[in-house]
Amino acid sequence: MSIFRRKSKPKDEVVQCAPRRVCSHPFGFIDSYSPLTETELELYSVLREAVPIIDAAIGKIIRLMGTFTVECENRKTRMMIDEFFRDVNVCQGNRGINTFITTYFDQLLTYGQAVGEIVLTPDGNNIAALYNANPKDIKLCAGETPLDIIVCKNGVDVSPLPYQDLLVSTLLNPQPGRVRGTSLLYGLPFVSKILLKIYNSIGQNWERAGNIHFAVTYKPDKESGFANARENAEQIASQWSRVMSEPGGNCDFVSVGDISIQTIGADNPIMDCDVPIRRVSEQIVAKLGIPPFLLGLSWSTTERMSSQQADILTSELEYYRETLNPIIRRIVRMFLNIKGIDEKVDVYWNNINLQDELERSQARLNNANALRAEKEIEREFGVIESEEGIIENI
Repeated sequence: MSIFRRKSKPKDEVVQCAPRRVCSHPFGFIDSYSPLTETELELYSVLREAVPIIDAAIGKIIRLMGTFTVECENRKTRMMIDEFFRDVNVCQGNRGINTFITTYFDQLLTYGQAVGEIVLTPDGNNIAALYNANPKDIKLCAGETPLDIIVCKNGVDVSPLPYQDLLVSTLLNPQPGRVRGTSLLYGLPFVSKILLKIYNSIGQNWERAGNIHFAVTYKPDKESGFANARENAEQIASQWSRVMSEPGGNCDFVSVGDISIQTIGADNPIMDCDVPIRRVSEQIVAKLGIPPFLLGLSWSTTERMSSQQADILTSELEYYRETLNPIIRRIVRMFLNIKGIDEKVDVYWNNINLQDELERSQARLNNANALRAEKEIEREFGVIESEEGIIENI
């Protein structure tokens, strides 16, 4: 028998682990995201709903695209096209080709692909409507050659849709060797998941700070003993609950004995989250290509930097316009072919913003001032330019 024998723990003293409740954000689909999968359409929809800055950036890009017109040589043909653009039916009871192109471009940015349908009248003599198809119901497949795209119905049995010549489709930054576009949101699920965790933790911390919890500890004295400790603790707990539930909190808690009251979590201040939120937001803004000041982000910047960011955004918008031009020309050609008109058309977009128009006006003013100064110098000094390009004095 060992002299220094360890004392065994009583059987009623058992150490247990209390499982912690995992509180995640409500958009759990983002946590289960696995890259390089085919089912990403629902993920991108959830991203726009979960992160407002992403939805705001896409909305800004769509509105900054502006409107367009179609020019042709025949004035009568142009009037027919303008009337068609203004009165054509679009899905959801809207009218106008601008509504169709806006929805089409929204799907192109979000999902990396967009599909539309030209709906003819029963007699086939006119275009009845333009329909924006749901990308989740459509699957794009390769045709007989890599240059052909066949629009198929998505489902268990993938089958080509009829009247392929009436369907229009566009892929944004198509991937080599695959009939698949690249969404503008590609690469954002990981950083968005971090951002959502930060915001969800902020909500939990402020809920803890706003709804304070107390720890009331009762230590019975040795004189009275521990005989009535359980009854005293239950009485203290019931009275404390009544005080805390009293409307307005106009009650005093009076007790006898050694009682300590502490606030649970008061010694753990809320962490400063400005730096991580900005770092993650910078990644999102850089991917979307929108200047921060357009999204209401007051980051330190200069006037020159803002001008350069606006120029970069202009180049991005020009790229998107060139992506949509083939779809617009195809719709116009279909309309003219039905009418029996064979004429060349060109798509012209309006100026992106008033700053571009102001710069053009300033450039024309500078050129006019320079020309006027040259004429004044010519009249004053009698300087002319000969046919050989040599400056001579009269």
